[in-house]
Amino acid sequence: MKKLLVSMILAGAAGAAFALPSITPVASEQMRGWWLGRFDAKRALAAGATDYVPNSMCAHAEPVDLPELLRASDGSRITTVAAWEKRRAELLDYFTRNVYGVRPVERPSDLRFEPIGADVEFPEIPAVRKRVRLSFSGPRGAWSFAACAFLPKGASPERPVPAFLLICNRDLAQFADIDRKVKSGFFPVEEIVRRGYAAVVFKNTELALDEYRPTWGADGTAVIQDPDFRKGFYACWAEARTETSWGAISAWAWGASRVLDWLETLPAVDAKRVAVIGHSRGGKTSLWAAASDSRFAMACVNDSGCCGAKLNHVAVPLSETIQEDNDYNPHWFARSYRQFNGRDHVLPYDQHWIAALVAPRPLYIASASLDPGAGPWGEFLTARHASPAWELYGKKGLVEDHPYRIGDAFLSGSVGYHLREGHHDLDYFDWARYMDFADRHLKRGK
Repeated sequence: MKKLLVSMILAGAAGAAFALPSITPVASEQMRGWWLGRFDAKRALAAGATDYVPNSMCAHAEPVDLPELLRASDGSRITTVAAWEKRRAELLDYFTRNVYGVRPVERPSDLRFEPIGADVEFPEIPAVRKRVRLSFSGPRGAWSFAACAFLPKGASPERPVPAFLLICNRDLAQFADIDRKVKSGFFPVEEIVRRGYAAVVFKNTELALDEYRPTWGADGTAVIQDPDFRKGFYACWAEARTETSWGAISAWAWGASRVLDWLETLPAVDAKRVAVIGHSRGGKTSLWAAASDSRFAMACVNDSGCCGAKLNHVAVPLSETIQEDNDYNPHWFARSYRQFNGRDHVLPYDQHWIAALVAPRPLYIASASLDPGAGPWGEFLTARHASPAWELYGKKGLVEDHPYRIGDAFLSGSVGYHLREGHHDLDYFDWARYMDFADRHLKRGK
């Protein structure tokens, strides 16, 4: 197969251009067919179909013309931590402006943490629940959102505990019930606390909403509508959306950082040992949260797919595309990200570059075997090809000490991975592996 050529290495400077081949964007009608077809495949798998090979098993496919990670903007090879840190700053700026959007503020000067009721003990866990409302304002308005933390009963200023912070993109009452009347593997508080971690959660849509679906014109083309910046969370800082305004992924990651601000005020929590975790779009968010805020000690990126941990320069059947995410969820990313629609396989960067921004902190990527949309093999390849960044720091990245197969986890290095049997979800199996990995990296004496 003749290789595609990318004529220019990504430049770190803001506004740098890409030299991309001219590609006709995929027609909206065809795009809609791909979208519906993927869900048809999921339904078939759920019904017990045996004639479909999930793309998690496409382990023979290798990346084509994968942009080299350790290459500076001037073309020189990166061989030192100092050179990588310089490159890392350039990449953070580039991805901010061309993927996730520019934030109008980091920590607001008037950020406040207001308790919601008294602490509640759950002796059966055992844990103490704390709830708080985070309030802040911008030049155009004020906003607030809630967060909740379950602390192991023995946590104290003398014995502060590490924590997992979940960016919850599902219904709290059903999947992350703070009253613990409904149990779910999505946020298994009991198991997390018993392993010696605080379990922390906030609802993503208490910040930026996530309810967009495109409308379809009479000619079958998608009508893309941007989020309304004149009301709600965004309106605290801006009236209208620009090409580089932040999208919801960045806003939710920003929210995770504000919850970390709160955790830094709790003496019984070791805020230097907080892992941020998310599933699906929340996984895309946890990756960017850890990349953009180095205070997070670890990132868990679950079933995140395209624009998350899935590599683009590889053929992974039925997996999401950049245009799909931009057409069906234009609120997730900056408008500027649309320049890459239809160009997944010829990008002059790939997701292993974004994953590498987490180094040298631990990173764990996970997939599900019957999750074709997320492209499990592509997620595994990102873990593999991001690993050289950890090696610069004298650490091991992904240690492939056994074959890629369902049910086995790669836990030996600073980059972890597993392929769970099942569908697109976050469950007890995933959490158990994340905590096994955290035990190696976040527990005292490790």
